[in-house]
Amino acid sequence: MKKEIQPNYTASKIICACGNVIETNSTKPEMKVDVCSKCHPFWTGSLKQNTTGGRADKFKKKYGIA
Repeated sequence: MKKEIQPNYTASKIICACGNVIETNSTKPEMKVDVCSKCHPFWTGSLKQNTTGGRADKFKKKYGIA
């Protein structure tokens, strides 16, 4: 690999809107994100599943099939 065209890969901080700070390596020294694994609904368990049925249930409801 050519040394002069490779980006600098250094220690980096990822800062979430909730205040969580994650330290990793990246080509950017600092990144700001809106959601992280600490506050994302899927990872915290507060995600609500929509269980109204699939396409078959919708078809049956539309045409009154028992």
